[in-house]
Amino acid sequence: MQQRAEKTRVLARAEAWLRAALEIAGALILAALFLVVMAAVLRRYVFGGGFVWSDELATWLFLALIAVGAPLAATGPLAMRLDVIVKLLPARGRRVVAVLAEAIAFQGSFILAMGGANVAALVGGHSTVLGLPEWLRFAGFAGAGGLTTLLLFLHIRRERALADALSAVVLGLCLYAATRLQFDLFLMPSLAAALFAGAGLLLGAPLPFALLAGVSITAPFGGLMPEPAIVQTMVGGVGKFLLLAIPFFLLAGEILTEGGLAERLIRFAATLVGHWRAGLAQTALVSSALFSGASGSSIANAAFGAKVMAPTLVARGYPPANAAAIVASVSMLDNIIPPSIAFLILASATNLSVGSLLVGGFVAGGVLTLALAIGIHFSVRGVVDAAPRASASERGRALIGAVPAIGLGIVVVVGIRFGVVTVTEASALAVAYAVVAGLALRSLDMRDVFAALRKSASESAAIGLLIGASAPFAFLLAVDRVSEQMAGLVTALGAGPYAVALLANLVLLVAGLFLDIGAAILLLAPLLLPAAVAAGLDPIQFGVVLVVNLMIHGLTPPLGILVYVVSGVMRVPAGAVFRAVLPLLGVLLAALMVLSLGMAAWPALAPLAKALF
Repeated sequence: MQQRAEKTRVLARAEAWLRAALEIAGALILAALFLVVMAAVLRRYVFGGGFVWSDELATWLFLALIAVGAPLAATGPLAMRLDVIVKLLPARGRRVVAVLAEAIAFQGSFILAMGGANVAALVGGHSTVLGLPEWLRFAGFAGAGGLTTLLLFLHIRRERALADALSAVVLGLCLYAATRLQFDLFLMPSLAAALFAGAGLLLGAPLPFALLAGVSITAPFGGLMPEPAIVQTMVGGVGKFLLLAIPFFLLAGEILTEGGLAERLIRFAATLVGHWRAGLAQTALVSSALFSGASGSSIANAAFGAKVMAPTLVARGYPPANAAAIVASVSMLDNIIPPSIAFLILASATNLSVGSLLVGGFVAGGVLTLALAIGIHFSVRGVVDAAPRASASERGRALIGAVPAIGLGIVVVVGIRFGVVTVTEASALAVAYAVVAGLALRSLDMRDVFAALRKSASESAAIGLLIGASAPFAFLLAVDRVSEQMAGLVTALGAGPYAVALLANLVLLVAGLFLDIGAAILLLAPLLLPAAVAAGLDPIQFGVVLVVNLMIHGLTPPLGILVYVVSGVMRVPAGAVFRAVLPLLGVLLAALMVLSLGMAAWPALAPLAKALF
């Protein structure tokens, strides 16, 4: 027994060392990425001109960040695993399912390793500006696959028996070998990929690796995605300069949190609505709406709210499940109110204008905030937590204290909307703003900055890996002309704007139950948008409604990522939170209906609005 415990400790130390090394490497790459982009911004707007090499180097660094962080996305909180169904099984069943899930994760890591190595061996030439060998980009992902295999094995071996770890590896190799077989079954490659990836998701496999495994399994059904093509498409899917804004917005939000500026927003929100009925819950709502202008990440806001707001709510008499439900519900605003990472992902998938989407996000965010305020007012029972009304001087002092955090969102959105800076440049300026503000207020030191770099680098890599893993899947959908079938589905009740808006929302509501929010945007937006435009719907308004629809699924089972984040931090059963969130979920669905009706009515109202204004 003592020898086994010692082995477990050794494995735990090895896993912790490897994870720390990857996190530190990711933090250093993210710091270098920020310096490159900021140098280009200063050169362009202060000294005139620009660096020819900056955009290409920044893109290569982002690819390196994803490759370094990919192993972290196979284990831990970044794995995007669906474990609700698995937890319902008896102990023996959970063990079997866990081995199957890890086998699919191993299969995905083998695809990364072998596919990346094959491309690196075959590709030639050098990059356009830097002159770097092209094979380096793919070799990085080959290394990511190898490190993922190692970290995954260490993780399984530490938690379970050696037999389980070896069984998962062997079964993963068998699945990997099965992609070389040929079947006579007629099945669309995209459908085969969806079925296999869906099965992996239900078993609890990490979502990005389940997507990669699903695409690879289509070769026996006539799919056109061998391993090298999968990795090439994956690298192409994330090699976009626009996506560099994701790690910077995450980093800006982390720095605000580490520097205590987010707590200043809470104090300011309390002076505005703390005297209302359910004043503390309303404070959580308003502070979340204000924090949305600086973060762009609902998951980050949910984790922050669970640590800071939820304990205070419970202390004031709110049942823990209700406090968790309030925090989870209000945190969805971060991906609606600009700057929004969801809108960045949508823009990269559809080529819609980011600036226009951000303006639409303000409108939708206002409607959702109002709906949540009404829902909180009528759903909170048996809690008296209204504070005395704040005086004008108290509000003024709180506003002055919150200005540094509020100003960040204003600078970013105004700069993007009026074309002063690009989205990526604005996100880098947001990081610089947050660092300068925190240091000037003496609420931030370099240790806090490095902690923010480590955390945001890991989160950015996980999101980037998901975007990359979705790219081959999206290619299969295009080859199988699924967009035409989707258009037929959403026009089944007619091609008018109201019918298309209704059916598109129903499709999204169903798909969002089983797909991660980011993956749903990447896969469904390119399919639904052409049908919406053909029906006369404004593409920007449709994009905003699509994001609102899918963000609501952060609160619904079985995925409900926002509920899981909050319940995990607060140690409250997720089932209890899902039940407590139902009233707020109802008002959010009502707000979605209002936004959808407004979108459908806009083609008829637009000429009148132009004539009046």
